[in-house]
Amino acid sequence: MNIMIADDEEFIRLGLEKILTKMDLDIKVIGSYSNGMDAWSHISKLGDGELDVLITDIKMPMMDGLKLIEHLRGRTIATIVLSGFSEFEYARKALRHGVRDYLLKPIDKVNLYDLLVKIKQERCEQQSDSAALGAVDLPQEPITKEKEHHVIEQMKAILEEEYGKNFEMERMAETVGMSANYLSRLFKQETGMTLTDYLIDIRIEKAKQFLTDHPNLKNYEISQLVGYSDPVYFNKLFKKMVGETPKDYKGKHR
Repeated sequence: MNIMIADDEEFIRLGLEKILTKMDLDIKVIGSYSNGMDAWSHISKLGDGELDVLITDIKMPMMDGLKLIEHLRGRTIATIVLSGFSEFEYARKALRHGVRDYLLKPIDKVNLYDLLVKIKQERCEQQSDSAALGAVDLPQEPITKEKEHHVIEQMKAILEEEYGKNFEMERMAETVGMSANYLSRLFKQETGMTLTDYLIDIRIEKAKQFLTDHPNLKNYEISQLVGYSDPVYFNKLFKKMVGETPKDYKGKHR
């Protein structure tokens, strides 16, 4: 799996390279750049399939991460955005541009590994599907607009019901009988939001309800109820989304 890194902080680039090369995923870092312009200069010369994953920071000199991501449209490159809490809104905007996921700094090695495993599995599945379709011309049931609408409504219902559980795109895709990539694109196309954004909105609204209706619950309990195991992350995310901490919100709505 060929990976490129773009981040203006050298210690982050070097740290990422060290982490990636130690993973048992047959990873090759084919480029490491301090700005989006240099990264794009390299990417633009690559053929389709020569770069599998781009890991990029958002704020960089010469060309920022969002502009770099826009240049990737039409290319089959999975993009992971790095961000701090101060850049959370930028990260949400990046997700709307088709970014696969974002990782908060400091980078959690386990989260990065799990994400790369998923990307690699999906790529292998796509290659297998393409080979199978090339070998056998199987009749396929057309996906109608009605079916697409039904799937989206089914997805919304699942997220509303299971917002407190770990989000697993592959499991959800199996439930509705579509590939994860197709489902992700369809959801964005039909709702204007990524699945991640949609789930975050649900979780924050549910958290507001718990804070208002069950004021005796501790913040860490509400955090777990809405699907976040880290209460510090939950508090910061809530403040970013709502404009005030859970404690302040509870105080105003008693």
